[in-house]
Amino acid sequence: MKSIFKKLLFPHIALLLVLAPTATVLLVFSMVFMGTETLAAYLSYALAAYTLTVWCVRVPQIAAFCKSFKANNKYARIWLEDPRLRMNVTLYGSLLWNTGYGLLQLGLGFYHYSYWFGSLALYYITMAVMRFFLVRYTRKNLPGAHMREELVKYRTCGIVFLVMNLALSLMTFFMVYRNRTFKHHEITTIAMAAYTFTSLTMAIINAVKYRKYNSPVFSASKAISLASACVSMLTLESTMLTTFGGTMDLLTRRIFLGASGAAVSAVVVSMAVYMIVQSGKRIKLLDRSKEKTNG
Repeated sequence: MKSIFKKLLFPHIALLLVLAPTATVLLVFSMVFMGTETLAAYLSYALAAYTLTVWCVRVPQIAAFCKSFKANNKYARIWLEDPRLRMNVTLYGSLLWNTGYGLLQLGLGFYHYSYWFGSLALYYITMAVMRFFLVRYTRKNLPGAHMREELVKYRTCGIVFLVMNLALSLMTFFMVYRNRTFKHHEITTIAMAAYTFTSLTMAIINAVKYRKYNSPVFSASKAISLASACVSMLTLESTMLTTFGGTMDLLTRRIFLGASGAAVSAVVVSMAVYMIVQSGKRIKLLDRSKEKTNG
């Protein structure tokens, strides 16, 4: 019995890798197509619970493996020890996503003659421009190597944030007054919520974490990610109100979305003003220091 219990609690790693996607697919399929009170649903619940249990039991071993992998694999060490590499990979990935999605929204705007899609296109294309602006610098220069140049780019990103706030205001206007939003299945909406909250949490952590590198360009990149996560929270709220707020009247929905839109807009404008003011002060200090040195 002890041997059987051990095998059930600590199955082979290959079985673990098969269980995770299988349990997820069966759980979603049973909830969406079979109903929540069917035999298939109960079996999928049991399999999901078992899968979660055996994965949790393996957490110490997984943590030890990850620690050993980071210590012994040269590529993992390069990735962890080179913030510039991580920054460039993140910027390139975000740049491609923002550009592609922005062009898609722009095409939909022209096709449907819709200002709603046009405002989405303006927002994502503005994000892409800022990230392209930063990645041109980070791929050629070390963080903090040219402080004045980085401060100028930091200030420019703050100015572009103000332009982005215009697109955000348009999005909020269409959400509130034109009742434009997205409607998804409940499972999809829950997955979107998990992703959005994770993105917001990581954006806040990275915004604080990357301050230690004393690089305005790095800080600007994380400010962009934080602003993007805040806007994603707004669109998530709109989606959740549409998906789950079936009994909510239009006025209440407008109040919620208007208040949230104003809060997100205030956050973006505050970041923009902070970036512009702080960079301006530091540029003046650098210029004065340089004048004294030359004098």
